[in-house]
Amino acid sequence: MGNEPPAHPHGAAWALFLDFDGTLVDIATTPDAVAVHPRLRTILSACTEAFDGAVAIVTGRPIAAVDALLAPLRLPAAGLHGLELRLPDGESVVQHAGRGEELADVRARFQSLAREDARLVVEDKGSSLGLHFRRAPERERELHGLVAGMATLHDGHHVMLGKMVLEIRPTHADKGTAIGRLLDTVSFSGRRPVFAGDDITDEDGFAAVNRRGGISIKVGEGESAATCRVPDVAALHAWLTAIADTRCRGRAPG
Repeated sequence: MGNEPPAHPHGAAWALFLDFDGTLVDIATTPDAVAVHPRLRTILSACTEAFDGAVAIVTGRPIAAVDALLAPLRLPAAGLHGLELRLPDGESVVQHAGRGEELADVRARFQSLAREDARLVVEDKGSSLGLHFRRAPERERELHGLVAGMATLHDGHHVMLGKMVLEIRPTHADKGTAIGRLLDTVSFSGRRPVFAGDDITDEDGFAAVNRRGGISIKVGEGESAATCRVPDVAALHAWLTAIADTRCRGRAPG
């Protein structure tokens, strides 16, 4: 794997699914510290116009958090790895009704770990919990063992290792399933899916898109099931700008 993604959107029927952190924005030391490039909203708006609204964010963040970062832009979205789903009509559908009460003991333990080591950051998403250790990389193996042990005490949950983050979340939701649900809606149905992501948590999405004959794009280094690759966030921005421009020019009356 390592091919560049197609330079031209052959045909009209594309649907874009885009991860957020590490894909549309560079990863920061903490989730709250990400910086949104001033042109990102313009790029996403251009893609939305070029592909008739078939553009969605597929992220591990809550949908509300992405909305705040992209305001006033409001796109179809899957949040919390598919636990939340906002359809193209703007309605937000929560796929997992729980607020994470069943993870109260995990929440308390994560908070205790963060108090003991200020380099650790707890990301509370309600129905899932993340422990970021970007500033303490030497603790990865130790923390993975601790978090994996906590996950075994909660049926229907598992631990996912991302880029310097360990997350306990429900097993029934993933990005591949979320993409499939969006592809069943009117705005996305019948289109060729294109998914860009950068992390282990995006592999389910790559697999789902590959099964449908779509285009899967890995942002950055690392082994992946994705069929294409771009080196970094800036390169993906450039590609999105180019395909939107090509698509719009291709539809312009001659």
